[in-house]
Amino acid sequence: MSSEFRTLNIAIEFARQCRVVKAPQYLKEQLDRSSSSVALNLAEGSAKGSRLDRYRFYRIALGSFRETETTLKIIGANTGQLEETRRKLAGHITNLCKSQ
Repeated sequence: MSSEFRTLNIAIEFARQCRVVKAPQYLKEQLDRSSSSVALNLAEGSAKGSRLDRYRFYRIALGSFRETETTLKIIGANTGQLEETRRKLAGHITNLCKSQ
């Protein structure tokens, strides 16, 4: 994994921050899965050889990111450092999808 893939590094940090959010168990499990999925799909997409394959995985990462955002809204956990990381990641993933 390249340390130069800033979007992936931000996604990993975002997943780590989501991991400590307090929530009902059923939402906590969903939050953990969706936030991890963002980073995992970015990593997998970055290893694909074709632009179309990369785009597909980056779009999946964007979908998982939107799912995570919605879960955070339901929980009411969009504050502080988590919110700053969320905003930064939103911009990075959106730009990544547009550039493909």
